[in-house]
Amino acid sequence: MSAITQTAENNNRGKNKNWGTWGLAALITAVIIFAYFQNPNVTEAVLAATVRYSIPLILGALCGIYCERAGIVNVGIEGQMLMAAFLAYMVNVWTGNLLLALIVGVLTGAVIGLFLAFLSVSVKLNQIIGGTVINILATGITGFFYVVGSTTQGKLGPIVLGPLASLPIIGRALFSNAPITYMAFILVAVSQVVFFHTRWGLRTRAVGEHPRAADTLGINVFRTRYVSTIIGGALAGLAGAFLTLEGVGSFERGMTNGRGFIALAVMIFGKWNPIGAMLAALLFGFANALQTQLQFMGVNVAHQFIGMIPYVLTIVVVSGFIGRSRPPAAEGTPYEKE
Repeated sequence: MSAITQTAENNNRGKNKNWGTWGLAALITAVIIFAYFQNPNVTEAVLAATVRYSIPLILGALCGIYCERAGIVNVGIEGQMLMAAFLAYMVNVWTGNLLLALIVGVLTGAVIGLFLAFLSVSVKLNQIIGGTVINILATGITGFFYVVGSTTQGKLGPIVLGPLASLPIIGRALFSNAPITYMAFILVAVSQVVFFHTRWGLRTRAVGEHPRAADTLGINVFRTRYVSTIIGGALAGLAGAFLTLEGVGSFERGMTNGRGFIALAVMIFGKWNPIGAMLAALLFGFANALQTQLQFMGVNVAHQFIGMIPYVLTIVVVSGFIGRSRPPAAEGTPYEKE
């Protein structure tokens, strides 16, 4: 009887968390609509900035999901993004070919993902140390080889999706963006389907939860972890390419500025779920856009306190609305085949 009671209590708590999440979403929507009628231009600018800030976080969080769903902890997302951003930028400088630069950025992330998989799966190095090595190498290499004053011939421009871009409130934010932004949202939908509605996704999740049982059923644990980590690295590379080919169009030392670590937090906030991570990234992006707009408006508050808004809001929402997050059971544990 006590087990039944405990289960019922857990279900009620889950329902309360869902109601809290929906209540927060309704509150934010109401505030946005109210603000739109007060000042449409500012509201649309904030929403457009929200999407822009969230894209590298969405892609970085997807990288973490692919890796950790297979049991590989990837704290090297920051380094993967930074190295991809640097090489994509340099290829754009040398060739002026944005498509080639984008491909190089994605391949850079994939190759670093392969390196992380080698360290974690084959060498069985501590995965936290492996990710830290990647971050240190990326910071040193990009800082040493970057040539100050390099210029490119441009960056990826927006693709306006016809009448959809003219819709009130959301048109400018969602339907007038450059290609990588659209790709990020498509990849979220694809990843959601892959992880929860395909055999490959089921096997990957099994490897991350109970690799020995998966091995017993004939699933190649080592290959699955390699493939997932390489795919995750490619997504981190796409996030880095976004920064230099679509976001700002230039490169600066350390320009990722902690986005890789924030992406890990976003992944945890989203409970290792692609759609959940996307919503968490949008929330963080909204807080960033809001604090930027407040600074533009000259709010008479120390800029350090305004800059804290995204982080404080994220902590409050996570602690009050999403409840406890449980990572994949075999995360970070090297697998030894009998």
